[in-house]
Amino acid sequence: MEEYDVVIAGGSISGLMSAREIAKKGYSVLVLEEGFEVGTPDHCGGLVSKSALSDLGIDPTQKTFDSMINSALIFSPSGKQFEIDSKKQEVVVVNRRELDKQVARQAQQSGAEIRVKTSFQEKTKHGVRTSIDEIGCKILVDCRGVGALINNQRDGILLSAQYEVYADWITEGKVEVYFDQIKYPGFFAWIIPSGNGVGKVGVAGREINASKIIESFLKSKGGYSTIRKIFAPIWIKGPIKKFVLGNTVIVGDAAGQSKPTTAGGIYSCGMGGIIAGTAITKYFEVGEFSRLEQYQKLWHKKFGKEFEKQRLARKILERIDNNTIDKIFDTITPDILSEISDKDDFDFHVASIVKLLGIRKSLNTAQNIMSTEIKRLLTR
Repeated sequence: MEEYDVVIAGGSISGLMSAREIAKKGYSVLVLEEGFEVGTPDHCGGLVSKSALSDLGIDPTQKTFDSMINSALIFSPSGKQFEIDSKKQEVVVVNRRELDKQVARQAQQSGAEIRVKTSFQEKTKHGVRTSIDEIGCKILVDCRGVGALINNQRDGILLSAQYEVYADWITEGKVEVYFDQIKYPGFFAWIIPSGNGVGKVGVAGREINASKIIESFLKSKGGYSTIRKIFAPIWIKGPIKKFVLGNTVIVGDAAGQSKPTTAGGIYSCGMGGIIAGTAITKYFEVGEFSRLEQYQKLWHKKFGKEFEKQRLARKILERIDNNTIDKIFDTITPDILSEISDKDDFDFHVASIVKLLGIRKSLNTAQNIMSTEIKRLLTR
């Protein structure tokens, strides 16, 4: 039986970041990817800030980088709209399949081994059983994604569909977001350009027929050609209670490390991988279980407060009806949009939500919502 210090179940960005950090320190790491290639299937919209990529130790290659985002156009259910200038936030669209391959290359160059078409089956007394054989290990890192959460916590799952399309109504550099609590209850529809006339179009919502809804949305936009279809659940409930269970370390989407507001997770899940990998190497160095537990503490120190506020914002947004959304759009001024454009952070965006809802000055804007949750959202 082969032996490794660490086996990582899942070749996502979180698993590959963990592998990179562990292998750097000279420990043996095996990454198991059940798909036929790293980076597939690609469920991600690919939006991330340049500063986040820098924190992750990634300098995008020409293949990885798709385009810069200059603005976001937001629509209400009745068609009202406002636009946020995002140039100062330096948001980019990355090709997620190529991004994961780039990180896989970093992990391999650090000494990690990666196997595709090999899935994790179960833990054993001395390691793990895969679809191929048994492998011994000291630590299992679970990066299997949202699928690891579905059976136990279905209330945190939304259904989604995302198509890659060619369409002349996709404008390079401009993200579009559509709110409608009837069509996309609890979430929204989106258009993320990867170039002029090409991009990702998606919908998500609670208990929706994602296939039917996205087809309807696309038809409402005009002519298009579909080049790829992805149907996948997304997680919006925030982090799970425990990231470390014995010698199992849970990272990325499997740990609920994607944003509760947008389900985006390149930065928060990638950093989860880095923090977990560092904690595992510290554990190997000193042999103290408390070093493993530092992983959860450090992740929460960086993202916990923001994610808790995002969860509260999500509760508020889920309880707003279409009429209230339209009223909120009426209260958004050029000064609010200018402040968001000039000062706010794409990766930590609760401050922007507070400004857009108008609830810092008054609770009346969200009159149908529990005021105690709004007050908690405003607490610094």
